[in-house]
Amino acid sequence: MIEVLAHNMAPIIFASLVIFLLIGYPVAFSLAANGLIFFVIGVWLAPYSNGEITLDWPLLGTMPQRLWGILSNETLLAIPFFTFMGIILERSGMAEDLLDTIGQLFGPIRGGLAFAVILVGALLAATTGVVAASVIAMGLISLPIMLRYGYDRQTATGVIAASGTLAQIIPPSLVLIILADQLGRSVGDMYRGAMIPGLILTGMYMGYICMIAIFQPHRVPALPPEARTLGGGVTSLLLALAVGVGIGYATHIWAYEDWGNNADVLGATIGVLVVYFYALADRYLGINLLSRLAQQVIMVLIPPLALIFLVLGTIFIGLATPTEGGAMGALGAMILAWAKGRFKFPVLQSALLAATRLSAFVMFVLIGARMFSLTFYGVNGHVWVEELLTGVPGGQLGFLLVINVIIFILGFFLDFFEIAFVLIPLLIAPAQTLGIDLIWLGVIIGVNLQTSFLTPPFGFALFYLRSVAAKVPYLDKVTGKKMDGIKTGEIYKGAIPFIIIQVSMIFIVVFFPQIVMHYKGPVVDPSTIEITVPGFAPLAPPGGTGVGSTLGAPTLGVPNFGAPAEGGGAVAPAPAPGGLPALPGAPQLGAPVINP
Repeated sequence: MIEVLAHNMAPIIFASLVIFLLIGYPVAFSLAANGLIFFVIGVWLAPYSNGEITLDWPLLGTMPQRLWGILSNETLLAIPFFTFMGIILERSGMAEDLLDTIGQLFGPIRGGLAFAVILVGALLAATTGVVAASVIAMGLISLPIMLRYGYDRQTATGVIAASGTLAQIIPPSLVLIILADQLGRSVGDMYRGAMIPGLILTGMYMGYICMIAIFQPHRVPALPPEARTLGGGVTSLLLALAVGVGIGYATHIWAYEDWGNNADVLGATIGVLVVYFYALADRYLGINLLSRLAQQVIMVLIPPLALIFLVLGTIFIGLATPTEGGAMGALGAMILAWAKGRFKFPVLQSALLAATRLSAFVMFVLIGARMFSLTFYGVNGHVWVEELLTGVPGGQLGFLLVINVIIFILGFFLDFFEIAFVLIPLLIAPAQTLGIDLIWLGVIIGVNLQTSFLTPPFGFALFYLRSVAAKVPYLDKVTGKKMDGIKTGEIYKGAIPFIIIQVSMIFIVVFFPQIVMHYKGPVVDPSTIEITVPGFAPLAPPGGTGVGSTLGAPTLGVPNFGAPAEGGGAVAPAPAPGGLPALPGAPQLGAPVINP
């Protein structure tokens, strides 16, 4: 019986951890408690395991070094930086400005408000990386407006919750940072690999709304004319964009000789700056060549886009690491908040508290995970997982199918942090055995973890929206009409189409890995590589020609070892003063004279 227990320690430990988590114990303490309890049991069972359990008391002495490795991990510094940046931007009113402006821009078309929510969700994802901030901001601002003008309740709640989850897959996502750290890969590579899938998913959301607008237009009506406070003026906006593109292209042509491949970045920067400062001058100096809509769109959109370039652009071009990019983003967010006059001490305090709480949470989870992994690896748990997953029929596709089903089901009950810290490290060995690129695997898991925010009963995005959506009837401030509250069932039903879209995105990433693998750059065929070694011109010794080539090396003043003198004839070596005659060809080493 004891031998059977010792042989099956790995599955017992894993099942015990899942039970702890489902009961509701905090993940950090569940990991640490399971690690310590089963470490003691493993030491006791080690003599009966025929060498399968390698735990011993001295192994606990390695824990301080393992914990120091966590505390000195510079990659994880990006988490508080991006959290701080997201809270500052959310408190600075950027979400309100974006939703109002883009809503006015798309308002005249059916589904315009839904398109605005999706685009703002993508912009907030690329600037904040925090789901809670995005969902709460859009729920407070956009949901009452969408209900006021007759949007279908399920569609409105679903598009807001789903757009907020884009912060999980569009860089600088906190999930991608955690996945890169757990998989032992570069955060920058993970960001590059996830960018195109994130944009495709955004396009799929917009495609779904477009289909509703075509076939069920009553569910997503256009804004009425009286609600379009900025009026028209799309033509002047397009002209301003055309001028900016022209200036950028001309700058690119002019600077290409000196700047090379970076000339396009310089051109885009100058073009955007010219358009932005002209829009400021047009409004505040009373020039009024641009429409109010064009002024507002340019002045509201360019600052967050500049912040996105400051963070992601510097990472992608190799100018900064993700941690450094996060620090620059935090500084940029404070500058934007100060420019709007909203950078107050309470805002700074709340951002610091949120960043500190999240950082402490991640540190405690990592400490518990280190204790758990010490025990789990000591009972050969990684070998058990590798044999279990590599034995799945179907090779790579079978492995990816099984782990995605497991992660999708766990997402109904567990937080993405718990899944990332408990399950992901166990997948590295079998994935490498099957030849799966870990960045590709990380992006697939990132898209899958996104669904955990929408799947009831514990979908966090649903809870965030529930916390800000009206629960009881209320009077609309603009129309004065009595509006019914939002039911929890309507929020859950509205999320279902977007969960289906996210699952479809998982299959797209699995079957079209090239949308992720581009992070490696162009593929080089080794058979086309040709190495040419330059030849050496033979150089004759000083004063003559012949075979005595030095192959280009300088002469080092080597003594003449009896070679024929220049001009022919042999010169007899002189005898050493007071000593034996010198041997032919021997160098004169300046031996001392010995007097008897």
